[in-house]
Amino acid sequence: MLLHTPLAQEADFDALAELRRAAMRPSLEALGRYDPARSRERLRASFDPALTRHIEADGERVGFFILDDRQPVWRLAHFYLHPDHSGRGIGSAVLAQLRSRARALGASIELTALRGSRSNAFYLAQGFEKVGESEWDVAYRYTGGA
Repeated sequence: MLLHTPLAQEADFDALAELRRAAMRPSLEALGRYDPARSRERLRASFDPALTRHIEADGERVGFFILDDRQPVWRLAHFYLHPDHSGRGIGSAVLAQLRSRARALGASIELTALRGSRSNAFYLAQGFEKVGESEWDVAYRYTGGA
């Protein structure tokens, strides 16, 4: 499988908001917090095309991430795969590339995941450590020797 992560553009926002909605819906419904308008607003608040990359597998957009890697502590604000493409190793491969780059530059990566989401087990399996919790989220950090 050929993976590519091209930069997003402002015109991509609607498609990315829909992808995020599809990815998060099961977890948010389980918590009784599914609200499509809120999901869109939360993405809009942090959407910066210069920091946003599509995840393409064999030429098809299957996900995206927003990574602010301009400081020694990188912030992975969003990381989503469409549910139809989950469980195929795509997320693991993309995160492995990000972790490798962070290690090479002596950076760490921080993120939060929705409490109760399957993504929590995923991030732990990828070498992230749980560093905090709030009512709705769990905070993680990857240091990888940083």
